[in-house]
Amino acid sequence: MLSFDQARQIILDNTQLLGTEQISLADAANRVLAQDIFSPTDLPAWDNSAMDGFAVRYEDCQPGKVLKITDYIPAGATSFTKLVPGTAARIMTGAPVPDGANAIIPIEDTTVSKNSIVVATAVKKGAHIRYRGEDVAMNENILHAGDSLSGATTAILATLNITTVTVYRQPIVAILATGDELVPPGTQTDSGQIVDCNSLALAAALTKIGAKPLLLGIAKDNLHSHLEKISEGLAADAIITSAGISAGDRDYVREALNQLNIETIFWKINIKPGRPVAFARHNNRPIFSLPGNPVSTLLTFEELVKPALLKMMGHRQYMQPMFTAILRQDIKRRKDRTRFVRVIIAKGDNGYEASSAGNQETGFLSTLVRANGIAILPPGEQPIKAGEEVECHWI
Repeated sequence: MLSFDQARQIILDNTQLLGTEQISLADAANRVLAQDIFSPTDLPAWDNSAMDGFAVRYEDCQPGKVLKITDYIPAGATSFTKLVPGTAARIMTGAPVPDGANAIIPIEDTTVSKNSIVVATAVKKGAHIRYRGEDVAMNENILHAGDSLSGATTAILATLNITTVTVYRQPIVAILATGDELVPPGTQTDSGQIVDCNSLALAAALTKIGAKPLLLGIAKDNLHSHLEKISEGLAADAIITSAGISAGDRDYVREALNQLNIETIFWKINIKPGRPVAFARHNNRPIFSLPGNPVSTLLTFEELVKPALLKMMGHRQYMQPMFTAILRQDIKRRKDRTRFVRVIIAKGDNGYEASSAGNQETGFLSTLVRANGIAILPPGEQPIKAGEEVECHWI
């Protein structure tokens, strides 16, 4: 049976980038660039003032020197006179620096009368001037394919008057729950019925990473229903099923995949929770078959599905950054399986500390709600003792 690392690598090796599309910058938040972007202009586009004050010649600015005010240059000005020795031009933040000026003196460093200023302090050459191209030079490679568009990256693109960008498509991911016992949320349940939470939980997890969920509903425990629902899901970029992947009499996912000539690449991984996970592929479309228990579903999504989808969307960083934390209590390991432990991580005196978020049985969904991280415990005979370090990531 595959190890956790082997299974994850197989999934990533069988995951390909999606196509691209050109969209408005206004709609591009959190999207991933599919192109390098080069600046079409200098930024700033002209020498401009970083302060409200006076454009001056620094040579004129000895303390006590009186300078005549000859001009007023507001932000957005396009017409102004050249500064001559012994004079100053009142200037606002962002306004272009006039020819002849080589420094800005802030208002608070002067005494201002109606037509003149008295310099209060010496001024350095270039003081408070933002020079053309000082931030970004024309043709500079400012962003790269794989960069995610944040507020800062959007700001620089808008400043450079770039209004459209080429980004990777957001994957449409079909979600299928399986089982006669399941009913949609909002249904009045009878004895033995279970409200399907996996579909909405997976939809929320997909939306959070920028994918588009497509809810297929619930497949009944018969082959026809599975074939119908999975066939519908093949119109999406990826499929996630939950439950129905074990070897029970009413587990039809694998049989349906086989009848649809879908290549199953592996079935079962040495992990806990989530051992009965299958990965298949159809025309480069990944198909993830996850366990039905909600905790197992969400943990296997986090560890196996999420990295693959982020890779499909063009993210360069698609693996969760790992860090070490010091355990606050002993935690058992499995000798043959990687174990995912729901933990609460907090800052301690010597770095991060991790404590169990509660009962680690997969039936306890509240433990996952309380957790803010996952500790990944490698296989081993002996428990990891309190005070020892474990590898963790945030959730």
